Amino acid sequence: MMNGRAVGRVYLATGPTDLRKSIDGLAVIVQELFQLDPFSKALFVFCNRKRDKLKILFWDHNGFWLYYRRLEKGLFDWPDLESVQPLSISSRQLNWLLDGLPLNQRDAHPSVTAKKVI
Repeated sequence: MMNGRAVGRVYLATGPTDLRKSIDGLAVIVQELFQLDPFSKALFVFCNRKRDKLKILFWDHNGFWLYYRRLEKGLFDWPDLESVQPLSISSRQLNWLLDGLPLNQRDAHPSVTAKKVI
């Protein structure tokens, strides 16, 4: 959810993006490069080369939201893939990314099948 609104898919623009681009420039990347609809209920996430800044583009009802996040310390665990197609992730994985965690949390929960020691 973004601002209490339901969102659809989450797409990461793998590799670095020039974050001097604003709404129009990022919407062009989504439409022309990714062949996706920037007016859909999806979140489109972009990261700079240093991996310390993110922008998230989101269409809501009658206008775009552009979220910007800058880390004061540390880096985002951003995928190195240099692909024209974006990486589709879950909203849970986006939360992990925003918290500075890797996208693949294999040990997020202990095994529910572990034997009890009595």
